[in-house]
Amino acid sequence: MAEDNKKIITNNRKARHDYEIMDTIETGIVLFGTEVKAAREGRINLTDAYARIKDGELWLIGMHISPYSKADMENHDPLRERKLLVHRMQIKRLNRQVEEKGVTLIPLKIYFNRHLIKVELGLVRGKRKYDKRASITERDQKRDLDRLQKSFR
Repeated sequence: MAEDNKKIITNNRKARHDYEIMDTIETGIVLFGTEVKAAREGRINLTDAYARIKDGELWLIGMHISPYSKADMENHDPLRERKLLVHRMQIKRLNRQVEEKGVTLIPLKIYFNRHLIKVELGLVRGKRKYDKRASITERDQKRDLDRLQKSFR
């Protein structure tokens, strides 16, 4: 799919810092009308969100979608659990991988793919404190190297 059709609504930067991403999967999501309108305003927070498999279905828990500003009485619950749309075989594969110790599903970003809202889920394992320090050091070294290369041009 071409990147020009995707408009990112929100990223979960903290997840990329706190977790080692082993695999990613694109899923659809079931939303109410006011949730879609709030998403178009960019009013989604993924900070404490995670996905869980319940009764053979994939659910996104802890994602906060603020109430739509122009709605009155027909607004949605900001913290309700939302169903993710994935093929049954993918759910079985994810279930096998999540049963491993220390592996979980975290939403990495939410974006529009043409007119549909998609969630990029990451199969992640938590980083230890020294892993985080190593990542920061590696990023700083890469930044310094890029600066040096830019100064020699």
